[in-house]
Amino acid sequence: MADLLLPPRSATDIFGDPIDAHPLWFKKECFLKAAFDSESYIADLRTFVPFENLRSELQSHLSSLKHELVDLINRDYADFVNLSTKLVDVDAAILRMRAPLVDLRDKISNFRSSVENSLASLQDGLRQRAEASAAREVLELLLDTFHVVSKVEKLIKELPSSPADWSNGDGVPSGERGSLSNAYAENGTSVRETQSMLLERISSEMNRLKFYVAHAENLPFIKNMDKRIQSANLLLDASLGRCFIDALEHRDAIAIYNCLRAYAAIDNTTGAEEIFRTTIISPLIQQITHNSSSDVEIGTSEDELEEYYQQIMTLIDRDCKFLLEISSSANSGLHVFNFLGNSILKEVLSAIQKGKPGAFSPGKPAKFLKNYKASLAFLCYLEGYCLSGSSVSKFRSEAIYVEFMKLWNVGVYFSLRFHEIAGALDSALMMAALTPLQNKPSDGNISPELTLKQSLTLLESLRACWREDVLIISCSDKFLRLSLQLIARYSTWLSSGLKARKAGNTGSNPGTEWAISAVPEDFIYVMHDIDCLVTEIGSNYLESVLRLLSSSAIEVLDLVKRSILQGGEILKDVIPLIMNAVRESLVEKSVEDLRQLKGITATYRMTNKPPPTRHSPYVSGVLRPMKVFLEGERATKYLTKDARNELVLRATEEITDRYYDLASELVNVARKTESSLQRIRQGAQRRAGASSDVADHNISDTDKICMQLFLDIQEYGRNLAALGVSATDIASYRLLWQCVAPPDRQASISF
Repeated sequence: MADLLLPPRSATDIFGDPIDAHPLWFKKECFLKAAFDSESYIADLRTFVPFENLRSELQSHLSSLKHELVDLINRDYADFVNLSTKLVDVDAAILRMRAPLVDLRDKISNFRSSVENSLASLQDGLRQRAEASAAREVLELLLDTFHVVSKVEKLIKELPSSPADWSNGDGVPSGERGSLSNAYAENGTSVRETQSMLLERISSEMNRLKFYVAHAENLPFIKNMDKRIQSANLLLDASLGRCFIDALEHRDAIAIYNCLRAYAAIDNTTGAEEIFRTTIISPLIQQITHNSSSDVEIGTSEDELEEYYQQIMTLIDRDCKFLLEISSSANSGLHVFNFLGNSILKEVLSAIQKGKPGAFSPGKPAKFLKNYKASLAFLCYLEGYCLSGSSVSKFRSEAIYVEFMKLWNVGVYFSLRFHEIAGALDSALMMAALTPLQNKPSDGNISPELTLKQSLTLLESLRACWREDVLIISCSDKFLRLSLQLIARYSTWLSSGLKARKAGNTGSNPGTEWAISAVPEDFIYVMHDIDCLVTEIGSNYLESVLRLLSSSAIEVLDLVKRSILQGGEILKDVIPLIMNAVRESLVEKSVEDLRQLKGITATYRMTNKPPPTRHSPYVSGVLRPMKVFLEGERATKYLTKDARNELVLRATEEITDRYYDLASELVNVARKTESSLQRIRQGAQRRAGASSDVADHNISDTDKICMQLFLDIQEYGRNLAALGVSATDIASYRLLWQCVAPPDRQASISF
């Protein structure tokens, strides 16, 4: 029954699927969903279905839909044809429905036109109203401007007109004193105060006038009033300046306060600062300069600034402190003034540039540093008048402050100090030989333990970098780098000399001659000085540097500490090279005596001498250079116990190695020679008809040589024990013992 429901199969339908069967990914029900979107549907399928396959399936589906539509029409064709016959009088119905719709559209159009006309009329009215309002505002602005100008001119007329009037009586002309008194002096204030109050009021009105002019500067009315405004500005500036000068001369705090507020109101802080500079500061500086010129005639250096600054600070405390306190008072609104920089520092800088131009020259480092530190102290004194950290930062950011600091060329100063300090060390290191100290300095700052001038110069140079009369804290990073460079230079001088000594060539590297001419005792001084320098650098020297930089961050101090300690480690790395040089020198001297060992063969070869009974004379001289070196005054006093033990052990091991090489070669040659002679002797006996089985019971020359060597190495072992070295601990000595000892003594080493 199920087979009857399936569509017919073709002959080529091998697997029994229908011809129009679609793949599993093609789902026809997706087209029937209300939210179906063709683009998203295709995009989803294209991720795993080729475009050609998708297009083929869609075309197949379209074809099947068309076939279904045709089948549907054919199936209900009668109803489809009758549909047109049932549509009777459709046009008449359409006309009946169109009439009310047209009428409604006409009414809506008429209403819309009416609304648009009303809206246009309303917008035109609003525009006219806005224009009228703007015109009214402009008119009010012009009227206010006119009233303010008139008011300012009226108030200015009440002010004195000449500088002489400000010094008449209480500071006003007699003819105007009555009006001023009537207007302001009824409250019991002085006339100078009333003048300053009037000027503050005028300044306030002038500030308002500037605001009006800024908003209507292009109008003809304002342009016509420009001359009146400029005249009022000039009169106000002149009157305010005279009042401020008079207040400064009489130290009238209230009048000064009012004048400063007036200057702040008209945004003319520069005018007040300039008046204070020319009226108060400049005469003071001229007075000090005149006194300094007199001192120069007596004999004082004209370029020194320390005493100059002291006089300036004294006069500032006496004659300027009152104004600085007024301008820096809390909640005064006078923080906009910078009398410290634009008045005091500006005048001081100008006076120094004119009267003491050589003070800024780094050509004389000592004087330059003294003046530089005095200048920093003076700036610190000025910063003492700043009441907060922000005001100090503002003072340091001022153009005059930056200009003042740029005049101090600390870079050139450091370069001069660099050549001075580094040059002294370089001169000491270029000497052709090590220079022991004859009379050691008694200065407590110099270590009395150092023995060489080169080492002493290094320590003096390192300390010179951080002396008070050399160091500039702002260049401390450069001086730290210089210190490390000095240590590296000293270390390079040592290592280069030792390499040249080993290579036996000094021509290509000047400054290494000392190492060629040095004897082992000289290297004791070098090792001792390195130990002293490392100890000094890691303790007292490091502490002094960290104390000078104590104001720096902890991270910075940690980096400084590590870098200095690393410099000490660089020096310690040279000690093994020096030990090798001493060892090689001692070994070479010892080997010179060992070469006499070859004479043993000549002593016993075909001489019929009796067997030896005592050691050879050369044995006593093998370790004599080592013994003399260790018992010398320098080694006894300066060579440490650890260095002594290490040197003795390594040197004796190498000497013993050379001893074994020479002895084993001597024994091997003797045995080969003995064997050759024995074969020759046996051949001669056979030719003579003698029996070759007769044994020679005499001691051979090789045995005598081995006996002599055995006696020698026993004495050598005793000499090693005298130096504190156990011969049995040396591998080459054990081999030497086995090489020359009799068979019955091979098992144990004793002497």
